Amino acid sequence: REEIRAVENGTLDKDDNPLKNAPHTAAEIVGEWTHPYSREQAVYPLETLMDAKYWPPVGRVDNVFGDRNLICACPSIADYQDA
Repeated sequence: REEIRAVENGTLDKDDNPLKNAPHTAAEIVGEWTHPYSREQAVYPLETLMDAKYWPPVGRVDNVFGDRNLICACPSIADYQDA
């Protein structure tokens, strides 16, 4: 909520902020940093993440398409019936 509030009050850029660019991958963090917010703010938005950080292998694919549209890559139910 604090990140949203920072965008609302103009502390964070509305187009280039930790929320819009999440998740930040390990590869992105060690490369050249071109964002107006700090690496620490991107990687550890909460202090509790310091001990238990999950590093996503990729950033967002197709922006938010995958977030809004569930795509199942599982075999069909029919494939399990003969097993």
